[in-house]
Amino acid sequence: MGRLVRKPRVADLDSQIAGLEGAVQSGLAGMRSANIDPGDGYLERMVKYVPAEIIAFSMVINAILEQAMKTGGETAAMAGVPVPVIATGALIIGCLLTPLFCWYVRQDGDAWITNAIVSTIALPFWAYLMGAVAFANHHDGNLAAILLMSFTVVSGLVAPWPDKPKLIEQQADETVPERPRLVDVLAG
Repeated sequence: MGRLVRKPRVADLDSQIAGLEGAVQSGLAGMRSANIDPGDGYLERMVKYVPAEIIAFSMVINAILEQAMKTGGETAAMAGVPVPVIATGALIIGCLLTPLFCWYVRQDGDAWITNAIVSTIALPFWAYLMGAVAFANHHDGNLAAILLMSFTVVSGLVAPWPDKPKLIEQQADETVPERPRLVDVLAG
C-alpha cells in the first residue's frame, strides 16, 4: 500500500480479444474475465487524502505561534509582524507544500495530482479542527468537527480516472525497439 491513492487500471480490450492474456477463471460457468486492478477503494482513498505530514508540520508551527499569543496577548508579534499574520502565512505555506509533497512521494500508478488537490483542500479543514491560530477569532470546536467529518466522508468519493492501457503500451513501446511482425517474417 502506497502513501498516495492508486489509480485503477482498466483491462485492455485488445488483449482480451486476442487470447485473453492475463485472464483468470471466473466463477461463472467457465467464462474468463481479464485481470483488472481496481485501485484504492473508498476507505483507502479517505485515509490517504489526509495530508498527515503537512498536518504535523502545521501542528509544530501552530504550537509555537499559540505560545507567542499566550505570552504576548492579542498584540503579540514576532520580529514586528503580528502573530495572526504569521499564522495565516504558515497556513498558506502548508497549502503550497501539500501538492509539492504529493509530487515528491509519488510512485508509478499513484494518482498524485488528484491526491494533491484533495489533500490541499483538506488541510484548512484539519487546521481549523486543530484550533490553528489563523482561525483563532472564528474557531468553534463543534463546527470544526462537523466540517472535517463531512469533508472526509465526501473526499472518499473522489476517485481518480483509471489508467488507459493503450497509452501505457505506447509509452513502453517508445523505449523498446520495434520487433519484426509475424507477417513480414513469413512473407520473406
